[in-house]
Amino acid sequence: METRNAHRIRTRDGFPLTIQVSGPDDAPALLLLQGQANSHEWWDGLREDFEPALRTITFDYRGTGGSRGGLDELSTASFAADAAEVLDRLGVDRAAVYGTSMGGRVAQMLALDFPERVSALVLGCTSPGGKHAIRRPREVGQSLARLRGAEHMRYLFDLFYTPNWTVSPTHSKLLGDGTMTAAESAAHLRISANHDAWDRLPEIQAPTLIVHGDEDRMNPVGNARILHERIAGSRMLILPEGRHGFFEEFAEVVTPAIVRFLSSAMPSPA
Repeated sequence: METRNAHRIRTRDGFPLTIQVSGPDDAPALLLLQGQANSHEWWDGLREDFEPALRTITFDYRGTGGSRGGLDELSTASFAADAAEVLDRLGVDRAAVYGTSMGGRVAQMLALDFPERVSALVLGCTSPGGKHAIRRPREVGQSLARLRGAEHMRYLFDLFYTPNWTVSPTHSKLLGDGTMTAAESAAHLRISANHDAWDRLPEIQAPTLIVHGDEDRMNPVGNARILHERIAGSRMLILPEGRHGFFEEFAEVVTPAIVRFLSSAMPSPA
């Protein structure tokens, strides 16, 4: 296994993006797309389990981690275009793509706008967006908007993990990039909220696995079933008791299931 290597590129419009690559250089590529208002650190402690067989690629979204600059008109489609450019710069023609939460929205757009780049698709705890999506309970949205500081962090932690998860909130990598400004966080909120792939989802041709926790109040599990209905031939895995961070809390179940799916869905090396 190779150590993680960091790269910096400038995109088509000159924006600096930071990329992280690890795993065997000659292995098939797996692009990992994190949730809203998070850097690549979302995948710390998770990506390593893919790396015996896959070369993992992440990048810091605009406004997170090492990718900072002016934020203009952004969308899940523009983030997908950034992802395609990351693959270009790394010389990767096709990659499996695994996106969680907002990363799943970005992954949808990557599979739709750049279908030739996606060999297999995994959508975790995500949504089709738009009027057909199932919204989170109103009290969840109100609490997230109202609470501040440690109280907000504790509430967010409860949305991600069950009471059986004993890791401290301060050690979770899923609760946001603390270096973001209020403007950067607000931009990410708009990107996620404005996503709507409903009409185009039947265009997705890549083999697709949809994974979700059945007790997710941040993004209700009904959205997984909508995606499953809209994407022909897709498979679905629902984790009992899983909340929004189910893919970390239940990684010993989720990650092997994803690896098995990717092994069956991706073309064998020549």
